Amino acid sequence: METRKVTFDSDSKNYVLDILGKTVDMNNYIVEKNDPSQHVFSPNGEPVTLDDFAGVIKGSLVFVKKDLPSIIELADKLK
Repeated sequence: METRKVTFDSDSKNYVLDILGKTVDMNNYIVEKNDPSQHVFSPNGEPVTLDDFAGVIKGSLVFVKKDLPSIIELADKLK
C-alpha cells in the first residue's frame, strides 16, 4: 500500500471546520460556531487549537491533535 502525505493550510482547515459547524476563537482554539464559549476537545480532554488540528476521525466528531502521542493513540484504536 502506498503512503501519502496530505497537508492542509489554515484556509483549508477553516473550511473543514466551517462544514462541521466549528470556528476558531481569538485565542486560536476551535470552538462551536453557535456557542463560541464551548471549546472542542481531543480524546484526551485537551482543547484543540487550529495549529494542533490534524483532522477528525471518520464518522465522528472526535478531533485529533497532530502531536505524536495523539497519532499513536489513534492508530492503536483503529487496529
